[in-house]
Amino acid sequence: MDTITAADAKTNFGVLLDKAQKGPVKISKNGRDAAVVLSIEAFDEYQQAKLQLLRQDIRKGLDDLEQGRTISAEQAFRDLDKEIGE
Repeated sequence: MDTITAADAKTNFGVLLDKAQKGPVKISKNGRDAAVVLSIEAFDEYQQAKLQLLRQDIRKGLDDLEQGRTISAEQAFRDLDKEIGE
């Protein structure tokens, strides 16, 4: 993945857009990663992948429910808190 500074992105915006058509471009500001610029096609693919994963999770949840594999809401939230590190 190409990386450019925010200043270069601002100065050479057209170049940034051209690079983004070939692959994701990471933008750094003050030495820290700040953003990623994607082509619209790459963004659409990313959105579709997220949607597909969500559909798979929903199907699994519905199957678990039909099979009686359930937990309490309290346990679900405790598990979620552990997963996200809270």
